[in-house]
Amino acid sequence: MNPTRIVLALGGNALLKRGAPATAENQLEVIDHTVEYIAEMSCRGNELAIVHGNGPQIGNIVLASETAANIVPVMPFDVCSAMSQGYIGYHIQQSLRRALLQKKSNVPVVTIVTQVIVDENDPAFEQPTKPIGLFYSQSEAQKISREKGYRMIEDAGRGYRRVVASPMPKKIVEFSCLKELWDTTIVITAGGGGIPVIETDNGRLKGIDAVIDKDLAASRLANDIEADVLMILTEVDRVALNFNQPGQQDLDHMSVEEAEKYMEDGHFAPGSMLPKIQAAVMFVKENPGKKAIITSLFKSLKALEGQTGTVISA
Repeated sequence: MNPTRIVLALGGNALLKRGAPATAENQLEVIDHTVEYIAEMSCRGNELAIVHGNGPQIGNIVLASETAANIVPVMPFDVCSAMSQGYIGYHIQQSLRRALLQKKSNVPVVTIVTQVIVDENDPAFEQPTKPIGLFYSQSEAQKISREKGYRMIEDAGRGYRRVVASPMPKKIVEFSCLKELWDTTIVITAGGGGIPVIETDNGRLKGIDAVIDKDLAASRLANDIEADVLMILTEVDRVALNFNQPGQQDLDHMSVEEAEKYMEDGHFAPGSMLPKIQAAVMFVKENPGKKAIITSLFKSLKALEGQTGTVISA
């Protein structure tokens, strides 16, 4: 029997504990726990690639760079994205390697600093929706908006955050490297959705200010690698209609048609659950017979066994 090919998209709670300071030490502590589930997936004979988010981390890197502007040059946004890929990938590969060795598994783990091509005319540049960085009160957000010109929005009732453009991923530049490694190695790739780049007239790649949604990048990757499962890990065990409202309805399964109708009816918040549903639908529509699963990290192994989670299929 062939191994199941899984692309994992790790949500923010798999990297940092909500409310805890976004220190490297705190991140590593959370990741040490996260990788126990991933190592077990691998040891059960599955083939894996890992995509992670970087919203808080890139926001903090940008903030640190701007704060130190009178001492060192400010780093461009795409460079900050590369920095976040590097240090988050480093933490995951270090912790995952340890967890695998403890389970007597010698599967290598490697991080690829990944560029992802986007369309510079993507309408997302006109309507930024991707939250990054710290949470602020309304008054703090208004002050930052006045001083720096940032677009600030309320993020799922948790406070106000800066939002940036989130264009659709068109092509993973380093995909051929991942494909070569796939059968032997767990690859951490397209971190933070990948470094967004555009193709210039002379054929060169150029970084652009944006954050690609990591779930959409994972969907692109899952399609290109012909994965069996796109697994999107978040804070909830199942997708829900009327989330956190009277009459909340948790969903075990959605067809593509049902998911598209729920999106049209406005059930899922932009920058939160909406891109997860979009990513799942995109993968399933392009790969009939395959499935996407949305669940929590802590229920991921049970979800693969069909015991929990929300399955999206044709």
